Amino acid sequence: MELTTRQPPERAASLHPRTVDSPRSDSAWNSRCEEFIRLAKSSGCEHCAGHRLPVRQLQPATLFGSGQVEVLAGQLAADEISVAFVDHQLSPVQQRNLEKAWNVKVVDRTGLILEIFAARARTREGRLQVELASLNYQLGRLVRSWTHLERQRGGHGFLGGPGERQIELDRRMIRQRIQALEKELQHVRRMRATQRSGRQRKNIRTVALVGYTNAGKSTLFNRLCASSVHAADQLFATLDPTLRKVTLPGGMELMLSDTVGFVQDLPHELVDAFRATLEEVMEADLILHVRDMADEESVMQKQVVEATLQQLGLDGDNLPPMIELLNKCDLAPQLETRLCDGIHGSRIAISALHGQGVSHLMDLLQDWLQQDFRCYELRFPASDGRSLAYCHAKGEVLNQRLEGEDMLVQVRLAPRDAKKLESH
Repeated sequence: MELTTRQPPERAASLHPRTVDSPRSDSAWNSRCEEFIRLAKSSGCEHCAGHRLPVRQLQPATLFGSGQVEVLAGQLAADEISVAFVDHQLSPVQQRNLEKAWNVKVVDRTGLILEIFAARARTREGRLQVELASLNYQLGRLVRSWTHLERQRGGHGFLGGPGERQIELDRRMIRQRIQALEKELQHVRRMRATQRSGRQRKNIRTVALVGYTNAGKSTLFNRLCASSVHAADQLFATLDPTLRKVTLPGGMELMLSDTVGFVQDLPHELVDAFRATLEEVMEADLILHVRDMADEESVMQKQVVEATLQQLGLDGDNLPPMIELLNKCDLAPQLETRLCDGIHGSRIAISALHGQGVSHLMDLLQDWLQQDFRCYELRFPASDGRSLAYCHAKGEVLNQRLEGEDMLVQVRLAPRDAKKLESH
């Protein structure tokens, strides 16, 4: 029997540059630094050190000043760091120069989030989306992989060195793979569109959960659906889209969608790649915005979510009704519920973990489903159990009684369902 030894995790440091003219307050910057450290830990590395660095002016070659680069080289070597996570977007040139100066692997914010997404995706669709985002990210950085080859060599005309030919070959292969992935994701979009049209024919409304990462969306999803979707106190615990049917206390049904959490500066590669998943939000009839009210930066997180929804084209008249769910009310007891006419803009204090306020939410969803209902008085043969069952399944039966061989039913129904019953 062959024994294998488990490799220890790589030692990592997080670097947090802050320009002197940054609009962020000290508390907002501290919150971002803590969030980035949690991202670094989520990568599976051992986070050994964090360095907060004021930067007068971002340098095009190395991002940091030359003095800072030199000091950091000594600190990283002393701590035996093998991976440096930089909380900023790095150009390929900056990434290459920092790796050469520090002799460690350098990963920027986008690269770190992509690494986490790649490790967390479980379904085939999720993996397709992560791979597409990663390839689009890598396409402009191929030069980093071939610095060990000769890039220029004497030749005639357009002939270059072997490294240049290899780069072009890799770029062509990546573009071909991107095209194949986009075709597969188009197929996913068509399947989802077919499923949505089927739900519309059955008059099943869709409700989407959105929110900042780790706000408690999956915990609430499991409580509402009596499901077992993975929920954990970690960033990006949910990547793969999940749809479940929810039966409300009055017997009415809706489809609930759990989606990937948003985060500050979510890479545009991910927003584009996950558009197939986020279409469930874009096509939802109602949005539940779950907020972590125990977090000091809850207001900032709300702004990030709203900005991401705008990036998806959900603003103004394109934004469906939205309810704010002020989660973790057990940790913030000062929260107050506020209800508005027409659902949109309502706020409900809940605890997804312990259940406070969830019954109130269920009642509000029931009211929302019935907001277009009208009262109908129907007469059909008493032997027509199918029509009576339809009334109970699709509406609220207020009264029913026998009159000879007929059944008289007073019921609240959506006009669309009443029309179907009438045609039957």
